[in-house]
Order: sequence, then structure tokens, then C-alpha cells
Amino acid sequence: MTEAQVWTMLGVFTTLMFGMLTIVSVGFVRVLRAEIGGLRAEIGGVREEMRARFEAVDARFDAVGHRIDGLDRDVQMLVRRNFGVD
Repeated sequence: MTEAQVWTMLGVFTTLMFGMLTIVSVGFVRVLRAEIGGLRAEIGGVREEMRARFEAVDARFDAVGHRIDGLDRDVQMLVRRNFGVD
């Protein structure tokens, strides 16, 4: 292990390994960030769609004169009336 070529080869090999590790890890981080960004956008879209649908349900109940907040009370009344539960 006293030859200069051996030490040069070890240095080149080590540099190449660290370089490859850096390239792979940077690529992985970029892909991971892109996927997380896409997931956040998807969740935001689902949130907006759910909000729109809840508003549509609220509008329908408001048009009838009821609110969805009173749904539990209405279901309890139906259960008591149909099943004789006190």
C-alpha cells in the first residue's frame, strides 16, 4: 500500500462513491418533494369539493326549512316513534 497509484485509485473510488451518493440523494429528495406537493394539491382539491358539497347540502336543507344541525334530533324522533323507544 505504498504505491502512489493505489492511493490515487482509492481517492478516485471514494470520490466517485460520494458523488454518486450525492446525485442519488438529491434526485430522491426532488422526487419526494414533488410527490408531497402533488399530494397537498390533491388534498386541497378534495377539501374544496367537500366544502362545496356540504354547502349544497346546507342550501337544500335551508330551502326546506331545516338545517343539517337538526338531523340528529329528527332521527331520534323517528326512532322513538317507529320503535317505541323512550
